[in-house]
Formats: sequence, C-alpha cells, structure tokens
Amino acid sequence: MPGIDESLLEAMRLPGARGASLVDWISGLALGAVGDAPGGDWEATAAETAELARHVAESGSLAAAGAPQAGKATKAGEADRADQATGADGATGPAVGPEKEPPVEDLIATTAGAYHLLRFVSTPFDSTVFLHLWLDRAEGNLALARIRLAEMADRLVLG
Repeated sequence: MPGIDESLLEAMRLPGARGASLVDWISGLALGAVGDAPGGDWEATAAETAELARHVAESGSLAAAGAPQAGKATKAGEADRADQATGADGATGPAVGPEKEPPVEDLIATTAGAYHLLRFVSTPFDSTVFLHLWLDRAEGNLALARIRLAEMADRLVLG
C-alpha cells in the first residue's frame, strides 16, 4: 500500500499530468506535492482548492442520489442523526469516517488548457483529504485519470 509520496509520483505518470498534491480540505494545507503548481505556488493552490472541496463536501444538495440528507426525515420519520458530526468548534457537518464515505467522490474543474481533478480520499480517521491532479487538456485523458486517481485513493495509506 503506497504512502503519500508514492501515490503522488504514480499520479504524475498519467499522460498529461502537470502536478499532483494531497490536500487537507479543513486546514487548506498541502500534505504533499509533486510537479508544477497551478499559478506557481502549491500553498496557494492547496488553500484555494480546499475552499472549493470544503464547500462541495459540506453541501447537502450534492450528496449521493437517494441518500438521506442531514437533518431530513427518514422514511421511519426520525431525523437522520448519522449524517451529522460535531466538530471541535461545535459546528455540524456531514459525518465521514470508516462507516461513511465522503459525500462526493470527485470534482472536475475545466479550464481552456487544463483539467483539475479533485478526488476525495476515505481515511480511517476523518476523511478530510483529497488528491488534486492538474492535467494538461491536450495531452491528458480525463476518463483514465478519474479511474486511476480513484484506484490510488483506495490504496493510499496515511499515517
């Protein structure tokens, strides 16, 4: 099972890969990065993509189709408390962890010359990290990148 560095190097072997990082979407910090950074700065890129990832991950309207949403009544008429977790600051948000996957699998942002693929990673502790792959649009294969990044996320060992 590969760690952070091995996974990021594997991501860079994808056709058209320009840069890859592992980011904590709560803190906005890059836990690791290889290759070029969009805009030339991995720290700024990590903070900006973390903001996007946090917004999407905490959005109830983007939860998996058919899954009960936080605070909504279930068929049995009870509130679905399993979808809520209380953070250290007392705020509530979607629960993630070994019993629940992140509510979104991945995000794709398309620009004129590139794709930015953010793949959420399930972890045993809090699932607040994602892999970010910056892919050249002319040389890359988005479908292949999504498949390989999902495989990498499943094998990634954090610790």
